[in-house]
Amino acid sequence: MNPTSSLSELIEQHHALEAELAEAMAHPASSDAEIAAIKRKKLKLKDEIEALKAHSPKAAA
Repeated sequence: MNPTSSLSELIEQHHALEAELAEAMAHPASSDAEIAAIKRKKLKLKDEIEALKAHSPKAAA
């Protein structure tokens, strides 16, 4: 797998987590722990995305 496809997959996963987080926050039944877990996953993906961009000048352009 090349870095560009990996980067695009990570970005897609990040967007999916954004939607999941918005849905969880919209429902009062969602626990704080569940919301925090989604936020941690999203932050981890963001860090991975930034690391890939830093090592791949073409992907950052």
